[in-house]
Amino acid sequence: MVVIVDTISNPLRPRHPEKVNRPDSASPPKPDWIRVRAPNTRGYADTRNIVKSNGLHTVCEEAGCPNIGECWDKKHATFMIMGDTCTRACAFCNVKTGLPNALDAAEPQNVAEATAKLGLAHVVVTSVDRDDLADGGAEHFAQTIRAIRAACPSTTIEILTPDFLRKEAALEVVVAAKPDVFNHNLETVPSRYLTVRPGARYFHSIRLLQRVKELDPTIFTKSGIMVGLGEERHEVQQVMDDLRSADVDFLTIGQYLQPTRKHHAVMRYVPPDEFSSYEKVAYTKGFLMVSASPLTRSSHHAGEDFARLKAARAAHAR
Repeated sequence: MVVIVDTISNPLRPRHPEKVNRPDSASPPKPDWIRVRAPNTRGYADTRNIVKSNGLHTVCEEAGCPNIGECWDKKHATFMIMGDTCTRACAFCNVKTGLPNALDAAEPQNVAEATAKLGLAHVVVTSVDRDDLADGGAEHFAQTIRAIRAACPSTTIEILTPDFLRKEAALEVVVAAKPDVFNHNLETVPSRYLTVRPGARYFHSIRLLQRVKELDPTIFTKSGIMVGLGEERHEVQQVMDDLRSADVDFLTIGQYLQPTRKHHAVMRYVPPDEFSSYEKVAYTKGFLMVSASPLTRSSHHAGEDFARLKAARAAHAR
């Protein structure tokens, strides 16, 4: 007997099917410095309505970002293109895992229209991993960038991309569309990749960021990691050195938070003073911008940070 579709014993597909049979991983209680208020403001509701009315997904919702209340109240949202289902299964991530649907040809224009409705001076666009696509979604990124440029010529554009692993010439397509900021997160230190980010390759990601600068030196590059996953301090400093060797401009460091008990446990909550220390060390290594705090996330305060990034480059060039 073969069951093609089981609508009785398992009517709802789990969000993370690959994690269902894993044992629960308990994290320590959250300290006071990591707590945030629940979102309930008018600005939050307005942003949510604009996102939903344009049929869009945001990483703010899908990844369970702790800063969603603050950002959406200011009408700042990070759009997540190419659907809500990722082809990878990282141990830290709350984005749905599985086989994604076909790309929505109207999505680039919908993102552009939502950018205009929100009045964004700086927009951040990210995506799920799409290993099922021949180009990893590179052309869809490029179309989205072009659509935003056409609808909102004064808006600066930051993209947070997957690694385009084994997708030849994909990066060149995205860079040719000329985003203002190209962000690709390393997420953790090399020694943690097999357990935290098994589908990725650390040095491929470093090379990706380096290649962006080789293709177009005017584009700002950015990357980030989480701490609290079992890394050592010297490993974080080595990541800083590797990113500087790739001429990366902007580094973010934030606390890892466990989405569910089936995800990787928080090994340690890093206190604020350690984040301040990381920030000071990173600046001595030559980054133009550093954001390091328990609640730092890639797109948190992205607009303000972009203005500071431009100013830092101008000052450095004098």
